[in-house]
Parts: sequence; structure tokens; C-alpha cells
Amino acid sequence: MKFNFTKNMLVSLLTKNKEVDAWYNAMVAILPKYDITTPERVAGFIAQCSHESLQFTVLEENLNYSEAALHSVFGKYFRDRSAVAYARKPEKIANIVYASRMGNGSEKTGDGWKFRGRGVIQLTGHDNYTAFGKDVGKDVNAVISYLGTKEGALESACWYWNSRDINKAADAGDITKMTKLINGGTIGLEDRKKHYEHALEVLGAKAKVTAPAPVVPAP
Repeated sequence: MKFNFTKNMLVSLLTKNKEVDAWYNAMVAILPKYDITTPERVAGFIAQCSHESLQFTVLEENLNYSEAALHSVFGKYFRDRSAVAYARKPEKIANIVYASRMGNGSEKTGDGWKFRGRGVIQLTGHDNYTAFGKDVGKDVNAVISYLGTKEGALESACWYWNSRDINKAADAGDITKMTKLINGGTIGLEDRKKHYEHALEVLGAKAKVTAPAPVVPAP
């Protein structure tokens, strides 16, 4: 780390997490491998992961959707099939909504469930599991087990962060860009901002303020 990142800092950030010691040890070991080492980068990373994983407490995608939620979230998959048969059946839901994309096979292969979202920034799909495994020296089946550990859940998020060069957005203090690089949009932006501003304060960093554009007098 390029600053004194202490366990007490993490305690202040993960107030809902009862396993801060283990997460702190994992962060100290893994974040430097991905150059997430400045207050600004660590603040951005922890803020985004805290939103995605409820302060590092949820490490696997929740696919326990009701019939109404299936129509709302995954409506295009249930135009020609009954959502009733899938409601509250996470494995069946994963196998249909993730079938034949991200390197997954058809619904019948079970790849959707096998390669469902895992980690503090949910790594999803056969192709992402394979690419991550290649970079950390694990085959795709070993990756599944690794993602179930704190180290794997954290490192997969670091890998995802690094693959999208999010350190650059963190250096610029651009929380909106960080959010778009994480999820492709600005879902949950206000909550992410709240986590981010708190993290900057706890880690002793200052939010970058963009100077207003100069006022040009009317001709």
C-alpha cells in the first residue's frame, strides 16, 4: 500500500460486516497486486464493492425471483414461456437467463447456474470465469471454488476492476464513470456516492472537485 491502510479504517467502512479481520488480511495481500494502493483507488474500489455486495456480505448472486419480478427484470425471457414454472427456483432461472451467452451453453447444460454471479463484483459467465482463471493460474472448475473464498471473491473483483482500467477513473475521482464501468449504467449511483464519500473521508483523501466552466460574456 502507498498509504497506511489500517484495519480500523476498514472497520469504519464495513459496519455491517462481522468478518473484517479476514477481509482486511485479504485486501492487504491482494489489492497491491492490482495497483489499488492509493487512498483514492481503495476508496473507489471499496465503495463500489460495498454497494454490489452489501458491504462484502453477499458473495453470490441472488436469483430467488418471484413471478412478478421475473417479468419485471427478465421479461424478454418469459414472453413465450410461463414465469410460474421458474418463480422462486434460482437454478432454473439462472439456466434460462444466462443460456447461450457469455460462453455458456444452452439451458440444458446447466452452465447458467454453474457460472452464475460470484464475488464482491459478481463475475458471471463461462468466458469471464475462464479469462480470470487464466490470469490467476486456475482452471475454470477451480475458479468456481476459489470464488467461494474471501480471497477469490476479492481477487475476481480486482481482476474485473483492472480489466476495465477503473484505476484511471478512481484517480480522477469520477464516481459516475467508475459506476458505468462496473455495471454499464448508473444504477445505485447515489448509494455508491455515499459509500465513496465516506471512504474518502475515512482513508484521508479529498474528493476532486471539477472547476466550473468559465462564464463567457454574451456578445
